[in-house]
Amino acid sequence: MTDPAPTTVQAPWFRRALLALLDWLLHPFLRIARITPDSERAPFDAAKPVCYVLDRHGLSNLAILDRACREAGWPRPIDPLPLVSLGRPPRAVFAIEKRRGWLLDRRRLRDRTERLERLLGAIRRDPEAEVQLIPVSIFVGRAPDRTSGWFKVLFSENWVVVGRFRRLLAILFNGRNTLIQFSPPVLVGKSAPDADDLKRAAHKLSLLLRVHFRRIRGAVIGPDLSHRRTLVDDLLRTDAVRAAIAAQAAKEKGGHLAAWRKASSYAREIAADYSHPVVRSLSFILQGFWNRIYDGVRMQHFDAFRQQAPGHEVIYVPSHRSHMDYLLLSYLLYRNGIVPPHIAAGVNLNLPLIGPILRRAGAFFLRRSFRANALYSTIFSEYVSQLVRQGVAIEYFIEGGRSRTGRLLPPRAGMLAMTVRGYLRERARPVMFQPVYIGYEKLIEGKSYLGELSGQPKVKESWWTLVRSLSVLRNRYGRVAVNFGESILLDDVLAAHAPDWRAQATGENDRPTWFAGAVDDLAHRILENVNATADVNPVALLALVILGTPKHAIGEEDLKAHLRVYLDLLRELPYHGRVTHTTMSPEEIVAYGEQMGWVRRLKHPLGDVLSAEGDPGVLLSYYRNNVTHVFAAVSWVACCLLNTRRLSRQGLGRLGRMVYPFIQTELFLRWSVDEFVQQIDAAADFLHRHGLVNIDAEGGWISRPADGGDAFFGLRVLAHSLLQTFQRYYVVIAILGKNGPGTLSAGELESLCHVTAQRMALLHELSGPEFGDRALFKSFIAMLRSQGVVSTDDAGKLSFGPELTQLGADARIILSRELRQGIVAITPEARAALAPRVSAEEKAEG
Repeated sequence: MTDPAPTTVQAPWFRRALLALLDWLLHPFLRIARITPDSERAPFDAAKPVCYVLDRHGLSNLAILDRACREAGWPRPIDPLPLVSLGRPPRAVFAIEKRRGWLLDRRRLRDRTERLERLLGAIRRDPEAEVQLIPVSIFVGRAPDRTSGWFKVLFSENWVVVGRFRRLLAILFNGRNTLIQFSPPVLVGKSAPDADDLKRAAHKLSLLLRVHFRRIRGAVIGPDLSHRRTLVDDLLRTDAVRAAIAAQAAKEKGGHLAAWRKASSYAREIAADYSHPVVRSLSFILQGFWNRIYDGVRMQHFDAFRQQAPGHEVIYVPSHRSHMDYLLLSYLLYRNGIVPPHIAAGVNLNLPLIGPILRRAGAFFLRRSFRANALYSTIFSEYVSQLVRQGVAIEYFIEGGRSRTGRLLPPRAGMLAMTVRGYLRERARPVMFQPVYIGYEKLIEGKSYLGELSGQPKVKESWWTLVRSLSVLRNRYGRVAVNFGESILLDDVLAAHAPDWRAQATGENDRPTWFAGAVDDLAHRILENVNATADVNPVALLALVILGTPKHAIGEEDLKAHLRVYLDLLRELPYHGRVTHTTMSPEEIVAYGEQMGWVRRLKHPLGDVLSAEGDPGVLLSYYRNNVTHVFAAVSWVACCLLNTRRLSRQGLGRLGRMVYPFIQTELFLRWSVDEFVQQIDAAADFLHRHGLVNIDAEGGWISRPADGGDAFFGLRVLAHSLLQTFQRYYVVIAILGKNGPGTLSAGELESLCHVTAQRMALLHELSGPEFGDRALFKSFIAMLRSQGVVSTDDAGKLSFGPELTQLGADARIILSRELRQGIVAITPEARAALAPRVSAEEKAEG
């Protein structure tokens, strides 16, 4: 990362000698990591003079900056600026603030705007001069390192203006973890102000630089937070909380004092107690933990996020598949020079000893449900608003809980709504939502997920479960991918739903008519952007092929051939530019699957067979579901041709338009309906190029290959990842059609679908524990209602018209006659078996 530097006049020999001596003394204690806007280039134009700007003056800062520039081959800060109009030119560095005095009052800072005013004046006198001001932020003891000791935490970087002795100790203990961040240059040249405006211009530029340095420091080490007790007191003094306390006092026996104590208890239960030393200490532990259980953690698309983040209130919204999610994301952010966010954590994690540590690492706790508790709800909402107002980065999972099936869960928009309300009330800084995809090759919670999907109750978090979980240290869990998606600016979402939202005054309890729609749109955009930055790892590719076979077994050569098709599909027809995928060859993927224990090799004279039996076969469906959306278009084409010999492009597009709203909602696909039809056409052409379908000379008709051949088997493998989705849809349609309109409520329909799917799984060997997932049936029924296919009558029963009949007729193209007849045959039995249970449930609810 070395670029040619502009010609400069060298500094006097005594200044170089002094700095060389200081560098020699500090050399054993310093290891510098540079961060620039572009990791491949220098942060300046090599043809123009460079002047570095520091936020605080200090000999140690100058030595660190000089060394970083020498190592990169850039202009040195101690060299004079090559400007003739300056007379005796100063060094190519200055600080906007400097300590007062040496012994007394040394922690106060004084303004140094006069240096900037002098520079602007020199540029004004030299019309051809253009100087690049490069803001430089230096953090000693910021980045974690395996060689760091625990005592070094005491001298890590913070907001306090420390004295010279403390700075020396920080370098001695933490100098090998020094981070220096170069920001994009500010070009000062031909537009330099007139003499009368120099002072005002210098003051304005100095103010802008101070704001910039404060933003960078906030992004790197976190905001300057008040003491937790002060924060809680401020929270209890807000108008909304005081009104909630008064309302609670009217119901409490102890009156206002009892209500206030309850409110104070809630606030302390919720609030984080962020501590930089604790965060830094945890980074030491986690680095060893990751090295112990993972073979690597890869982060993609982070640089684009880092450039956009300063100046924004960042809300991280990652996918949620494991308890490791928030630990990994916080660790990686800290490791790469970004402050870890405050994380919304379930109160079930507020265990003795563990809870206080998590709280000091930035966790704030919330109860699973608090809608009925007005006082708690108000305090929690006000706390979130306070974090947004202070510019504190926040992280929460809009799916609500961890996905047990590998699919993204329908969003729960409570936290989003609180964030948006807080922003509408006090628009301190623009809010940016940052979707993050976290993908695993092997989940630590895999066995517990198997138990829960088979009907066992969820194991409650406790000290005993924590101790038992230490057994994970004996195993390896492959690699992890952490991909940053396209950011979403809240202002853009609000403008799409209410162009005049800025002019609307929003009170504490106001909810504009457009509010719910904006929050719902924001939630779906976030999940679509999470899926648009997925990582297709080797385990997911193995799962797609293995689970597409009748017995979860396939010959080795056939497996490699299907893997090549998927790899070609990722390269030729990418889902999105941010989707990443494995660089392994098919042979390497097979070997890796054996090494990880996902497939077992069965020796045979006619060729080895790879099989996924028992628990691995069930768990592989989790990793297949992670990436089903990536191959949705080609899977749809394959599904349509499995049971139909010939189909026109026009017919394929019509079916796609009909079904897309449903699969878009379930898989959080990024395309519009028209774009999906275009993807279908491109997928058909891809299949034709690879010999998996036939297209006539005019290109208007698509036909499947002969039954029983390799091409037909390949088509079946590609179709399988979506096929069960359409089977699940047909279960709903068949049950509604069998029982007639005005017969079933939405709850009764969900229960009938659930037991029908369970029986189908037994009779038809359907893989994937998510096939009978109630949440997926509930989501599809809700989509039928939103699309106007079904409606609810006055008695709460579901009614429908010919639109549902048309859906059932179109299903014949996708599903085999045997499967359709099986579903229809099972439906009456399921209804009869469920009738007493449904009646009992209704009585209990009543």
